[in-house]
Amino acid sequence: YTEVTRYRSEEEVTERPGQGCFVSGLYLEGADWDTERGCLVRSRPKVLVVQLPILKVIPIEAHRLKLQNTLRTPVYTTSLRRNAMGVGLMFESDLFTTKHMSHWVLQGVCLCLNAD
Repeated sequence: YTEVTRYRSEEEVTERPGQGCFVSGLYLEGADWDTERGCLVRSRPKVLVVQLPILKVIPIEAHRLKLQNTLRTPVYTTSLRRNAMGVGLMFESDLFTTKHMSHWVLQGVCLCLNAD
């Protein structure tokens, strides 16, 4: 399970999480993140990639997880979404949204580890 925090930089994090870890340096492609509402929003014109606030990753068994209004977003190593061997998917992140999932699937929303 993942949740996007309100932290924009590593310096803002003052304590360790009770469970899991914090991940920084992720880039959101195909959408923008509203920090105040804590959800996905449409990207601004001519802005293709934005940096995501720090992500909190919490380990939990999949059958115990019951999420609503979230998009299972793939996290890739590069913006090409795969390498020469066809490998690139790292894991899937849960991003909160107020719109239907199909809207974001058609937008091609994903997270990348670098913004090349």
